[in-house]
Amino acid sequence: MMSGIIEINVHGKNVEEAIDEIRKQLNSAKTNVYRIRVIHGYHGGTRIRDGIWDEFSYGREPKIKRITMGDNQGITELILREF
Repeated sequence: MMSGIIEINVHGKNVEEAIDEIRKQLNSAKTNVYRIRVIHGYHGGTRIRDGIWDEFSYGREPKIKRITMGDNQGITELILREF
């Protein structure tokens, strides 16, 4: 992976499975990774999106500096450091 962005597609997973997958990727991310892009979808993906915000925002995960919406509503971006 050259870009410094990890993409995780969590379509079809429940909230716990999606958060487990994100945490696994977060813990194994190399130092060149500055962003984790979670593709959860919009229809039915909103529960996962809300779960991500609940789990990782407000300084609960020190590796994540901030959370932002992606290019569309079906994507959430976890910013590990500014590029």
